[in-house]
Amino acid sequence: MRVARTRALAVLHVRGTATAAALLPAAVAIVLFAAAASGRATGPAWDTARWAVTGLALTVLLPAVVTAAVVARARPAVSPTVAIREETAPDLYRLVRELADRLGVPAPSAIATTPDCDSWLEDRAHLTRRPAPRGPAGHGLPPHRTGPRGRRDRLFRRPAPEPPELVIGSPFLWWMRVAELRALLAPVVAGTGPSAQPDIAAARRFVRGLDAAVAVAARHRALAVTGWAARTLLRACRAHAAEMERGVAAAASARAQTVDYGLRIVAQEQVGLAYAGWDRLLTRVALPAWRMGRWPSRLDAGVVSALTELSRRDRLAEGFASRLGERPACDLLEEPGVVDEAASLLAARLFHGGPAERGPGWTPVDWETYPEEIVDRKWRLDAARLQRVLDELPPAAGPGTRHLPAGAAARAVPPGEPGGVRTAVAADAAAAAPVPPAVPAVPHGESSAGPPLGPTLARVLDHFTGGRAAGDRETAERLAARLDAEIRREERDRERSGARGGAEPRGADSVPLFPLQVPRSGKELLVDHVTAMICCAAVDTAGAAPGLDWLDGPVLLFGDSRPADLGGPVLRLVEEGDDTELRGWLNEAGVRPEKPVRLV
Repeated sequence: MRVARTRALAVLHVRGTATAAALLPAAVAIVLFAAAASGRATGPAWDTARWAVTGLALTVLLPAVVTAAVVARARPAVSPTVAIREETAPDLYRLVRELADRLGVPAPSAIATTPDCDSWLEDRAHLTRRPAPRGPAGHGLPPHRTGPRGRRDRLFRRPAPEPPELVIGSPFLWWMRVAELRALLAPVVAGTGPSAQPDIAAARRFVRGLDAAVAVAARHRALAVTGWAARTLLRACRAHAAEMERGVAAAASARAQTVDYGLRIVAQEQVGLAYAGWDRLLTRVALPAWRMGRWPSRLDAGVVSALTELSRRDRLAEGFASRLGERPACDLLEEPGVVDEAASLLAARLFHGGPAERGPGWTPVDWETYPEEIVDRKWRLDAARLQRVLDELPPAAGPGTRHLPAGAAARAVPPGEPGGVRTAVAADAAAAAPVPPAVPAVPHGESSAGPPLGPTLARVLDHFTGGRAAGDRETAERLAARLDAEIRREERDRERSGARGGAEPRGADSVPLFPLQVPRSGKELLVDHVTAMICCAAVDTAGAAPGLDWLDGPVLLFGDSRPADLGGPVLRLVEEGDDTELRGWLNEAGVRPEKPVRLV
């Protein structure tokens, strides 16, 4: 604590030095004018000096006043959170206050949650100005002394800063047990003690104000000097501020050593497990839904299922699921479903850039309907996109290729049947382009008498295997490039249509604050689309069903079992044009590639 306060004083010394430097020319000018008024320092030279120093004082003082005003009035950025009011979680507030009393520190002023595997204290005093609590009932602050010494304390005591807000990662509330959460929060809540120290609080306000001033100056070119001054001061106090925060963390950790030390070790193990399960749930389960304009409304409930599954699969996590018989921390909330839904919507905004409110193009989805509404629809959308790109991308000519008769693609599927290629544009393109021979149907021995009927898996397999005999190494690359362009075009069309319809699908926060992953490569897109086509064929011709794996995301199910992984055979098809292993998989699963599939 002593180290933290020393560094805080160093930060305040930087502030004082900057203030003195800004006031020095004005002070010198005042002294020169006072000397002239008293009959001293007269003459042309002194007059020139006085006006020169006055000009310098104005040149320095005016930008300094503007900078000070911007720093004082700028609003530092705060983390997006879901507020948890005391009336909606009295047990949680009681737990935190009892923990603060046990640690001998002020209790946090409020509690919030956020979709993140972390917990911290956040000062929001600049957002809401409330009177600081006083007395023993006011969050553990010492009572006022009486008598002469007490009166002297009241005269010189600076007002105690408002305690910061406690932010708890929402996955912790659902995965942690109550005792584990208390142990996990102990060092975090202990940080309210240093936060109540006036010098540390003032140093933090100064650093946050400088940071906010830099952001304001970046948006307004007229404040270029203010931005330069703020950046200079930040560089001057950066090292001191970092050491101050390290000192605060060390002091808080030392204070919390006596609170549930054994449970803290177990809780830290759960933090790593929660992070792993949360990351996989977001990237493999939530992200496919977000890309379709849907958001899972119970992400935190889903993380419990994901972590339970991870505990079952991971040898290092064995035994963690046995804790689930204890009381979960989400029981401390009166309406955990409401908090979960709000946190899930916030997660979509932070990690994907979705709007802050539900709307026509942004609706929630429950876990029970996820396989049907997300998994199946995602496969069919990808398969339809792949077929559409194949219509627009004529395969390269090679030995053994032949031409479809004019209009054959339009006549391949009778009107009214799902998935048929009926557009005149596609028919004309198919008539003008050479196509490879049809791929034999499965099982072996049967063959198609004519071209594949409509959107079939056989057509996709034929595209990759027919042209490779002629050494066409660009087949996959051209198709991947077209798929990437098509996805980008669909995204632009969706944003334009949302703006015209008044329902902004991506919202004002169209750029996610924390994007989950980099854009997929062309090869990954191509493998995903071919896999989607195979899954559609398996559902329509082999009795398979879409499913949800909490760790792997969308999966194909035959009854209650999952088939062998398709990644290797599909990658071999795409890269080498070899469908031998994939056809073996299709034969074993009973999938009929020559049968048309239903598309969206």
